Amino acid sequence: MTTIVDAFADAVAAYGDRPALIDGSGKPISFEGLSALSERLAAHYAARGISAGDRVLLAMPVGVSLYASLAALWRLGAVVVFPEPALGLKGLRHAARVTTPKAFIGEGWYRLLGWFVPELRRLPLCLAPKPEVWTGESQREQVSKAKPNDPALISFTSGFTGAPKAIVRSHGFLMAQHRAIAPMLDPGGDGARDLVAFPVFVLVCLALGVTSVLPHWRLSKPHRVTAQALHAQIKRDRVTRLLVPPTLVETLSGAQTLPKLDAVFTGGGPVFPDALARLASLQPTLQIVAVYGSTEAEPIAHLEFGSVMPEDLNAMRNGGGLLAGRPVDAVDVQLRDGEILVAGDHVNESYLDTAQNHETKVTDGGRVWHRTGDAGRFDEQGRLWLLGRHAARVGEINPFAVETAARFWPGAERSALIGLKGQPVLAISGDARHLGDWQSAAARLGVADVRHVRAIPLDRRHRSKTDYVVLKRLIAGA
Repeated sequence: MTTIVDAFADAVAAYGDRPALIDGSGKPISFEGLSALSERLAAHYAARGISAGDRVLLAMPVGVSLYASLAALWRLGAVVVFPEPALGLKGLRHAARVTTPKAFIGEGWYRLLGWFVPELRRLPLCLAPKPEVWTGESQREQVSKAKPNDPALISFTSGFTGAPKAIVRSHGFLMAQHRAIAPMLDPGGDGARDLVAFPVFVLVCLALGVTSVLPHWRLSKPHRVTAQALHAQIKRDRVTRLLVPPTLVETLSGAQTLPKLDAVFTGGGPVFPDALARLASLQPTLQIVAVYGSTEAEPIAHLEFGSVMPEDLNAMRNGGGLLAGRPVDAVDVQLRDGEILVAGDHVNESYLDTAQNHETKVTDGGRVWHRTGDAGRFDEQGRLWLLGRHAARVGEINPFAVETAARFWPGAERSALIGLKGQPVLAISGDARHLGDWQSAAARLGVADVRHVRAIPLDRRHRSKTDYVVLKRLIAGA
């Protein structure tokens, strides 16, 4: 297998009648059905003028049409432009400006954007999957196969620490990412049904022959999902594993019960041990895996919570940072001045705008390393510990050294360390009656100023990372 299209074709041959996707209505489509649909869409798009190398911006709800269109465009050798959903209309317009696509494909109300958004209205083609496409005849002779070095996907960083950067992934890159993730996700048998809140992981599941259940909720609003709603979808769609952001792990861990599951995989933001411990207490046999990575390099490391020892928890309580686990086999990790740098076949080496490379790319001996912006350390077992954003360090104090410890303090819900006038300030949301306890505990970690806040502002992508810029503004203006 040289491309993700080849991997999907192999899965179709092996698991043809198995459900590939189950959408929000609970209706499944088989691997064969999804393949046939993508073939018809490819013929339809080719007839409308899309060919190899063309950039096509997709704006669709997360559903069968989205993944069928992805497969169809990749069959044609087209390059899919995928805006960052959390940035909404602003992100879509940014994606159109920086990638200058030939076509826009929308579905449902997204179709209207082609008429009202100036950057889309100027495009040569504005398309949608037509009703007749779903039942038409496949025309396989009109489709071609992409090559490993051909560009496949342009996606974007979150824009959380600056303007969103466009990342070009080739077919070979997607396959390398598949090889890095697959050992972690391969269930090793039949019957797995994964509720997947990360679009790239759906691609891995499709290539592995695993059924993907698509979320009922908007991916940019996971914090609005209740435990009751999540339990209902797990039971209705007979989900056996979850692939969800940390905010949903916290939602589940706060419930009284948990539906029977085989595993929970989480990432996209810091995954703190208290939430994992609460989740494990609800179902002691549950496999829980926290994945560390970034948009440019996913995955970097992973940690199975069952391997966390009492001494690890004690280190996290006492300022040791957040344990991320061992780096995956497919990536090389090094520390430079305390910052985590990574290199590998599934690590992005350049942005679409190469002028942005100087911010995060380092060339050493002909090899490109990506600067994650995260501070870290290795322990004597070769495991990676996260210390927070490298630039967010205040004096000698790393954010996660204090923030992870605070998760163990009575009444504390969420915390964030910022610097004001060069001095560390710890903001904590939770039960303010424990403010005295927090001040005493923080003082032992070198922080004298502790403030209670109603809520810690979070990122828009997964609602799992602290928005330090907004928090600093709130604290300074208080």
